[in-house]
Amino acid sequence: MAVKRHTIRQGIVVGLIGYASVALFYSIFDFLAARGTLYTVDLLGKAVFHGLRDPGILGIPIRVDVTVIFMYNAFHLLMSLAIGLVVTGLVEYAERHPSRAPLALSTIVAGFVVTVIVVGLLSAPMRPVLPWWSIVAANASATLLAGAYLLRKRSGLWGHLFNRTPPRSLAAKSHPHAR
Repeated sequence: MAVKRHTIRQGIVVGLIGYASVALFYSIFDFLAARGTLYTVDLLGKAVFHGLRDPGILGIPIRVDVTVIFMYNAFHLLMSLAIGLVVTGLVEYAERHPSRAPLALSTIVAGFVVTVIVVGLLSAPMRPVLPWWSIVAANASATLLAGAYLLRKRSGLWGHLFNRTPPRSLAAKSHPHAR
């Protein structure tokens, strides 16, 4: 049971890292575009919760809706936490079943691609202010930062996923005389 709690804890941290890195990316993105740091999250919130679909509105200043920003952030946080839990569950599965590590890694990569495509398609009307490259860059930064965290916390994970060598912790458990 301790392993499961450990994986859940790491999944929450991975989700928080992903959430924070995407939020920070778009805050900087909006700041550099001189739109205010909450512009993108406000538009996404209006699209998700109020059905904003008219790209013509993007050309005029719109009033910031704090409620929509809060609701979208809550939605984004919940989705990020769910993704973090799934990813760490897949990582643990790969560690316990080394022959299935390529499948777990492929599933994680496919999840990244699907996330980018879904966000891109759902935000299509906002393409003038939310370009594809920003969606890819924001999600790539989240993936890289969360992946770095997992690689630091789970010794041997890189080699395990890419070289099929078991992590030290599992190798020691399967060979009681190993040091």
